Amino acid sequence: MTEATMMDPEERQQNCANMLAVASGKGGVGKTWLSVTLAQALARKAKRVLLFDGDLGLANVDIQLGLHPHNDLAGVLEGSYALKDAIVAHPSGGFDVIAGRSGTGSLANLPAGRLQQLMDDLAALAPAYDRVILDLGAGLDRTVRQLAALARTSLVVATDEPTSLTDAYAFIKLAHLQNPTADLRIVINMATSPAEGERTYATLLKACESFLKISPRLVGVIRRDAKVKDAIRHQTPILTRHPNSQAAEDIEALVSRLDAGN
Repeated sequence: MTEATMMDPEERQQNCANMLAVASGKGGVGKTWLSVTLAQALARKAKRVLLFDGDLGLANVDIQLGLHPHNDLAGVLEGSYALKDAIVAHPSGGFDVIAGRSGTGSLANLPAGRLQQLMDDLAALAPAYDRVILDLGAGLDRTVRQLAALARTSLVVATDEPTSLTDAYAFIKLAHLQNPTADLRIVINMATSPAEGERTYATLLKACESFLKISPRLVGVIRRDAKVKDAIRHQTPILTRHPNSQAAEDIEALVSRLDAGN
């Protein structure tokens, strides 16, 4: 990563107004699948979209999309090339990707200065797009929290599993402590029905209201759908492979709520 002057905080905030972070607190809840599908759904609305894979150790955006990028985030962090040179187009999805590289360690181990430079480089790229989606790594480490804080809005993905709800709450708590005005919204994934998803959300909301005195909004319930696994197995976004599936319909509804500011 080349040396550069740190971006002015006000300029960074302005540049990052179009950023959307996708977080979970834990793995296995469909966070990356949601990030990929959101990117395509937004692109289908004629938005210019960049999807950033913020998880080096378990990076799998490129795997889900069947991409084999020559340049990736690991190379950027090694100083081999600039972040802009790691952008690769995903033509069939209609959006751009900055891929990670599985098994190369974690962003959590980045020195503070290098992380700051990465954030500035992301902020410098953001104005070229309508939306920048940050697929954050699982966990609650410093890097995850700082990348989440870079975005104006964070979608916290949870399922009905108790560990998922506990970890989602932990992420919300830390994000709120770091920035009391943070725009945190909930997505319930793999719900057996919309009503069950609403009940899962109500459980998480109750904890947030009781202990944090905040009420993060529900922005979407994604139903459990066997076609999701099929699309992932074929390394094809579900909106391409199964555009009329229940999960695809739920994603489209979620994007409409985001566009409406809900």
